[in-house]
Amino acid sequence: MDIRRTLIWIIFSCSILVLWNNWQNENYIKTNSKALLSETKDNDTSQKHVPLLKNSKKETVKSYISFAKKLMDDTVTIETDVLKLTFSKTGAQLIKAELLKYTDKDENKHKVLLDINDDFLYTIQSGLLGLENIPNHNNKFDMFSKKTSDQGIEISFSCESGGILLTKTFILKMNSYAIKVNHKVTNKSDKSINPYLYLQILRDNSDPSDSSSFYKTFNGIALYSEKEKFQKISFKDISNNKAKYIKKSDNGWVAMVQHYFATACIPSIDSNRANEIVEVDSDNKIFAVRTIESLGQIEPGSSHENLSFLWIGPQDQKQMSEVSKGLDLVVDYGIFTIIAKPLFNLMNLIFSLTKNWGWTIVLLTILIKIIFFPLASKSYRSMARLKRISPRIQLIKEQCGNDTKKFNSSIIDLYRKEKINPLGGCLPMIIQIPVFISLYWVLLSSVEMRGASWIFWIKDLSATDPFMILPIIMMLTMVIQIKLNPSPPDPVQAKVMMIMPLVFGGMMFFFPSGLVLYWCVNNILSIIQQWFITRETHRP
Repeated sequence: MDIRRTLIWIIFSCSILVLWNNWQNENYIKTNSKALLSETKDNDTSQKHVPLLKNSKKETVKSYISFAKKLMDDTVTIETDVLKLTFSKTGAQLIKAELLKYTDKDENKHKVLLDINDDFLYTIQSGLLGLENIPNHNNKFDMFSKKTSDQGIEISFSCESGGILLTKTFILKMNSYAIKVNHKVTNKSDKSINPYLYLQILRDNSDPSDSSSFYKTFNGIALYSEKEKFQKISFKDISNNKAKYIKKSDNGWVAMVQHYFATACIPSIDSNRANEIVEVDSDNKIFAVRTIESLGQIEPGSSHENLSFLWIGPQDQKQMSEVSKGLDLVVDYGIFTIIAKPLFNLMNLIFSLTKNWGWTIVLLTILIKIIFFPLASKSYRSMARLKRISPRIQLIKEQCGNDTKKFNSSIIDLYRKEKINPLGGCLPMIIQIPVFISLYWVLLSSVEMRGASWIFWIKDLSATDPFMILPIIMMLTMVIQIKLNPSPPDPVQAKVMMIMPLVFGGMMFFFPSGLVLYWCVNNILSIIQQWFITRETHRP
């Protein structure tokens, strides 16, 4: 392959990665939802407004956090083998969640997903709507039951207001990030009622603590329904009134998504259910996503129970798919999902044998190389033939001087005489680009890589190489590959090609070591394959 085409395709491939990454974070998946939230005839819409703050007309970040911090005064904490949850008795709402099997940047601390402090706000709330003076997340709840067993923990809170008793029961199982929630409404008044239940996730728009300034991953809101499937909405789109999502659905879920982790509310199936996304304050800092569903008419002395689920934890695709249909789609690979999903499943299969994600990446790379061996061989043979005739190309260039037309004509004649297809090496490379981009997203998005060690100095495949050994190996392998390729006739092009390893190697200093490991193994295998084919082609 002509060295200029090689350079162009390398730049093209990396440009696709960068542009696609930025597009994913600056745009939402557009959908044309025709179902709008229908107004309920027998209830005033003002009665369906979710109270975010008690007696506050204008809610700002400062005022909300100031109020929310008071929730820490009276709390209850429970713990399983994977979750440590803190409930505030105000609203029986979840105000802190620690993931006990994951560490934060400070390896001495657990990963904190939900929290309320001076710099961060992330909480899950629920309550009732439809009547005045009805229990919601601003009311005081009492903890009246806490049961612990080898299977898990069950904790219950209750609040009575306006003759309505609301009981919230949270059921946690061991080794599970899914939480079963039962809302029981008892009508102690002398009139029938038609309450609404809301489930709400409230969060500010700050980036997660383990975000990278070099590459971006999605941080925002996601929804799923049978009709519109997976939708994601960035905080920026909400602030700019560009958020498009399904607003009425009797199924699915709503979620807050960030790199590696997610929280989700999975309500019961209800034909009167609505989804809402709102911007809470005027400073574009706090956002809420909620579901609102009708509980129907409850007669005096009667009760109604509503079962829902919460997910608070890592983006574990296997567990999430078991909790609710489509919940595993929060691990979003975009248009390359059709390739990325099988790659991820293949990785899981290999991991079941190796029990090490580093060696899984190595074996996956070898397997992909074997699959693309015929295409790669064709590409390398094309490059080997071009390298063999490169002295003759240089001679033609010297003979033609500045006559470009004559030079191009002579080169075409030479290719025809030697039976060389100048595009023969490009097409195999084009076919492999989608696979590489898909694998890039699999390695970047899979929480399984987080905290997973390989050998010796690689303790976390989702983090950068602490000693920069893999990026250096990658640069060296790129230099060897360039030496095996035909030399460009233009000295300027030759210098540019020698700079490329420094450019791409420098980029890899900031990428997860798991991705760099894939690239290093791929380069080494390519060098071996290219060396054998070049030697065979140059044989008399």
